[in-house]
Amino acid sequence: MNHKISNQRTSFAKKSLGQNFLVDEAFVRKIVDATRVSKEDTVIEIGPGRGALTRHLVERAGRVVTIELDSHLVSLLKREFGNHDNFEMIQADVLKLDLLSIAGDSKVKLVANLPYYISTAVLQRLIEQRRAFSDMVLMFQREVADRIVAQPGNSERGYLSVLVDTFLVVEQLFDVPPSAFKPAPKVWSSVIRIFPKETDPVLIGRENQFERLVGASFRQKRKTIANNLKTAASELNIPDANVLLDRANIDPKRRAETLTIDEWVNLFTNYAA
Repeated sequence: MNHKISNQRTSFAKKSLGQNFLVDEAFVRKIVDATRVSKEDTVIEIGPGRGALTRHLVERAGRVVTIELDSHLVSLLKREFGNHDNFEMIQADVLKLDLLSIAGDSKVKLVANLPYYISTAVLQRLIEQRRAFSDMVLMFQREVADRIVAQPGNSERGYLSVLVDTFLVVEQLFDVPPSAFKPAPKVWSSVIRIFPKETDPVLIGRENQFERLVGASFRQKRKTIANNLKTAASELNIPDANVLLDRANIDPKRRAETLTIDEWVNLFTNYAA
């Protein structure tokens, strides 16, 4: 059976915007089903492309807000879905948007097929504005998804892994082959579902400070956490990295990738004291 969407429309993918359009209807439906949207829901869709997911979302959701940067695609989407009362179009760079203001007083769902080149930056933005969402269904390059879910001690674990693990709960759903896109990328993709996690009280209002500490600790992954923190001591205002690690009961010879979330929170508690 051929699951490819027959209406390919006339727009072309732009390499400069990292566009790879999802065209396999079977995977379109799997992603939409994963959002679990209903008429009571508002859903924000980042990077709707040619509207493969949007077609289903406007039929299922109470309100659909699409965010697209490409002016040609914005025009196409307005022509295609402008007659739906529950459809809204925002032409903007999602990295510069206040998603909390779009969501309003109620939590919303989010779905996105993120261009590979901005996926990490968008995820960091979503972490910052996580209070707007009940849950998010996101598609990443599979290697990025693997890093996101990497556990302590895994060599793939890094700065992004720790941030996600600290503020979010992640559920891996399924992989998507290159053949499901046009043009086909050179790599597989993975779809994950994310839920905001209750934030540790010590981090509330200090998320940016925590992110700087974690980022500095991973600056050179092959180095120990002590060496990385010594390098960043002046910018982080750390008088003595070894003393800080000793107070947090963390062996200075360990690498940042080995620390658990409890250890990160304990380290930050001592750092921010």
